[in-house]
Amino acid sequence: MAYGGYGGYVQLGRQPDEDENLLATFRVVPGPGRTLHQAAEAVAAESSIGTWTALSTMQQRVLSKLQARIYSINKRTGILKAAYPLELFEPDNSSQILSDIAGNIFGMKEVAALRLEDFEAPKSYLNTFAGPAFGMEGVRKLVGTASKSSRRPHLGTIVKPKVGLTPKEGAKVAYDAWAGGLDFVKDDENLTSHPFSRFEERVVRYLEARDRAEEETGQKKIYAPNITAPADLMLKRAELVRSHGGECIMIDVVTAGLSSVQFIRHQNLKMLIHAHRAMYAAFARSHTHGMSMRVLAKLCRLCGTDQLHIGAMLGKMEGAVEDVMQIHKDINGDGYRKQWKNIKPVFSVCSGGLSPLQVPGLYKIIGNEAVFQCGGGVHGHPGGTYAGSRALVQSLEAAKKGVSLEQYAKTHVELAQALAKWKKK
Repeated sequence: MAYGGYGGYVQLGRQPDEDENLLATFRVVPGPGRTLHQAAEAVAAESSIGTWTALSTMQQRVLSKLQARIYSINKRTGILKAAYPLELFEPDNSSQILSDIAGNIFGMKEVAALRLEDFEAPKSYLNTFAGPAFGMEGVRKLVGTASKSSRRPHLGTIVKPKVGLTPKEGAKVAYDAWAGGLDFVKDDENLTSHPFSRFEERVVRYLEARDRAEEETGQKKIYAPNITAPADLMLKRAELVRSHGGECIMIDVVTAGLSSVQFIRHQNLKMLIHAHRAMYAAFARSHTHGMSMRVLAKLCRLCGTDQLHIGAMLGKMEGAVEDVMQIHKDINGDGYRKQWKNIKPVFSVCSGGLSPLQVPGLYKIIGNEAVFQCGGGVHGHPGGTYAGSRALVQSLEAAKKGVSLEQYAKTHVELAQALAKWKKK
């Protein structure tokens, strides 16, 4: 029986053609007085062509060709699977994906809670997106860790405190991190351009520090300045970074917006795009309402980010190991589905409350194919940033050799100091 204007959108057992439809998975809690079937009808209708009442303008050709269809309902879990005809989606438009399958539906009375868990799309549609310019392997080639013998996790840090340091002070912190053996240094999510640290001066001083560290260590170093701003200003900032020899930029992908990320990617600036997920938990942390990080991660891969924060697993940020590893699987390889084969893999970044103490456990879980990034776990070291960087390098050495941190610390003073500070008594 149809409920209100929503009817005919649930067609259970009608398996969709995966080459002709975008498939979405939702978790639904029906609203008061509604059944799961009624909620499913409303979700499919409002996210495609329907609305709350019968329409005199609705034509049969539109209904039969463009309506979304719920083809599976799990009454125990509240999981719905919906198929959307591909004609509903504009090629190479990440924002429009969300406007469609995650538009009005979260505010409907038919649902008490609703979560967009996942989506898949045909290869023909995915291939309209640029994807990463470099991807994981491109980042590795730049740093020099692409070969089997040199393959390892990349090690990075964030200049701390998050804000407040002058460009000169921050550049000294960055230099100490690189000199201590780290590959990667980035701005934090809320550092853009401020009276105490103007973007232009910061970029110049940090890149000068990078050059000096490269010359002294003989190792490739990467700096990711945060260019997050309105799209036109982001482009100006990115061009300034490139003009001074920078090879990487960072964007807060949620707050800047997916379209802004695509805009920068389409400029073909030949720089890595490091994606910070600041604010993602506002919609992803609840397991009953909002949108999963998995959806955002896939969209970031389509938009062209080369590195993406996926969660620390063993640090301060919420995120179960199995959930984070599923995200890693989605973005870090050709994918478990052949549709993603032509979209370059993204380098996963594990960050948030990590220190040298968590590196062996993290390495055991995720292996070589990630960036291990420690902020406070480097700069909070009793010996300062240089010593903290050395301790992080030593921790990874121990993990790769299968030696306990306690044993390795006997001959590595920086690691011993890190253990003394952060190991729980």
